[in-house]
Amino acid sequence: MKEQRTVFRTLGGGLFLALSQLAGTTAQGQPASDPRVADLVRAGKVRVALYLPQYSKDPVTGELRGWPIDIVRALGDRLGVEAVPVEHPTPPAAIACLTSGACDVAIMGIDPVRATEVDYSPPFVQVDFTYLVPAGSAIHSLADADRPGVRIAVVRNHVSTLALSRILRQATPVYAEMWGPAFDLLRSGQADAFASVRGELVKAAPQMPGSRLLEESYGANRFGMAVAKGQAAGRLAYMSEFIDAADAAGVVQEAIDRSGLRGAQVVPAAKSN
Repeated sequence: MKEQRTVFRTLGGGLFLALSQLAGTTAQGQPASDPRVADLVRAGKVRVALYLPQYSKDPVTGELRGWPIDIVRALGDRLGVEAVPVEHPTPPAAIACLTSGACDVAIMGIDPVRATEVDYSPPFVQVDFTYLVPAGSAIHSLADADRPGVRIAVVRNHVSTLALSRILRQATPVYAEMWGPAFDLLRSGQADAFASVRGELVKAAPQMPGSRLLEESYGANRFGMAVAKGQAAGRLAYMSEFIDAADAAGVVQEAIDRSGLRGAQVVPAAKSN
C-alpha cells in the first residue's frame, strides 16, 4: 500500500511550545532506550493510518489538515523520528494497513466490531453524531428520523453507522462506501437525512442551502490510538502513555482548537475508562 506523505505547515506558537516540551520530556533517552518502540526508532519513522473525513487535503499544496495531523506530528516529536500520516478512504482500509504491517499505528474511532482486529488506547478525543436534513424537512428530532419510509444516508462501516445500527428500528439505511458519495445521496434526494459526525456535517451544510443539523445527538465517536492485535503489551502501552502526556501538555486541546471542528472535545484521562 503506497504511503501518502505530507509537509507539515508551521505550527501556532502555543502548540509549537507544547510539542517542544513533549519532545523534550522524552529526548532524555526514552525513545532510543524504550524497547516497546525500538523498531520505530531504528526505522526512523512512524507510519500513522488515518481515514477520511478525519483530515482534509489542500488541492494545490497537498497539505493535510485536521486535528489528527497535529497528533501525528506530536508522536513523531516524542519518538524523535519522521511522522508519516498514511491516508485511507475508509476505516477498513486503515485497519488493513495495520494488520498487514504497512502502518505502525492508527488514530481510529473505538468500536467493539473493530476490536476483533485491533486494540485501542483509552479514548482521548470525542465527537458527536447527528443528522443533516435538507431544507423543508419534517425531521426535527431523532424520533422523527426513525420512522417507516425514512431513508438515512450512511457510510458503510463508519463508527457513526455502527452506532446508528444499534438504535435504528424503522428507518432504512442507504449505504455509500465513502463520505462524499454518502453526502451526495442526501443532496440528490436519494436519502432523507445523512447520519455522520457533527463537525463534518457542519462543514458540508453550506453546500445544501437551507439544510440544518439536528440539535440532538445519537452517539459519539471516541478516538483512540489503535495497533494490530498482539501488540497491546508493548506498542499500545507506549501509545497510551504518549496520549496521556500529550493531553497533559495541552497538545490535544490545541489540535482541536486549531482544527475548528465543532462538537469535538478532549476526553480527560481520568474519565477515559
